[in-house]
Amino acid sequence: MLGFVDGFISYLEAEKKASFHTLRSYALDLMQFIAFLEQQKFYSLAEVDYRTLRHYLSVLKEEAYERRTIARKLSAIRSFLRYLNREELLKDKTWLAVSTPRIGKRLPSFLYVEEMLQLLSAPETRTPLGMRDQAILETLYASGIRVSELVAMDVDAIDFSLQQFIVMGKGGRERLVPLGRFALRALQSYLNTARRQLLRKNPTGETEKALWLNRFGTRLSDRSVRRLVDKYVRQAGLNAGISPHSIRHSFATHLLNAGADLRSVQELLGHVNLSTTQIYTHITQDHLKEIYILAHPRA
Repeated sequence: MLGFVDGFISYLEAEKKASFHTLRSYALDLMQFIAFLEQQKFYSLAEVDYRTLRHYLSVLKEEAYERRTIARKLSAIRSFLRYLNREELLKDKTWLAVSTPRIGKRLPSFLYVEEMLQLLSAPETRTPLGMRDQAILETLYASGIRVSELVAMDVDAIDFSLQQFIVMGKGGRERLVPLGRFALRALQSYLNTARRQLLRKNPTGETEKALWLNRFGTRLSDRSVRRLVDKYVRQAGLNAGISPHSIRHSFATHLLNAGADLRSVQELLGHVNLSTTQIYTHITQDHLKEIYILAHPRA
């Protein structure tokens, strides 16, 4: 049965252009499901029906998994079973009757404008790494891109004359993202000074295409970006739990609070569905309530 999982993961990678993290998550969830089937003495995936899935969900609940995690695992299994059905390896579709556990909407963490400015001013720009870190923070906030999109950037992705750059998003979809003057200035300083200094430690030299370099002069990892954000969050005295994705949330929230329309924010974030972007309207509504309470004499 694990052979079918391998085939499905290869399909996701080749056809759906799924990210490494998505592939890893699906593989782990499906291997856990296969292990459950083997414990239950299933010898073929053709035996899987709605009763099997309901039993599995009840086991996950007994093991104290959160509803959000159970919903994610069920989504992975459904995608896998649809793939098997499409490949004519599975005919029974009774598993479609199993409903996803209801989960409440979790509001994303974000920084207020004043807090964001504190974070942006935290790096010490007298060092190459500090100059790089400031450019990274400015770029994340100016564009709202994901960390995976940031670290994948090459030098030639930026067009300074048009004040924009090309981003390769989820599913291999390209989009153009504008950059503000502060981010452009920080990027120019980084490219002219810091990146050249970091590049000296890379044996490949000028052939290195990566925009963001680590101290060895090679492409920066997403883990390193998360670490540097953690560092400056602590340095700025901000709330723990702020991540690079929180900067993306802040980008969207600040745009909506300033009057940007939801469709434009959707395009800037690279969301396929508008419903994904609508979570930010909850934040702006909360923000409006705070303003009302503070400003209205009879609130």
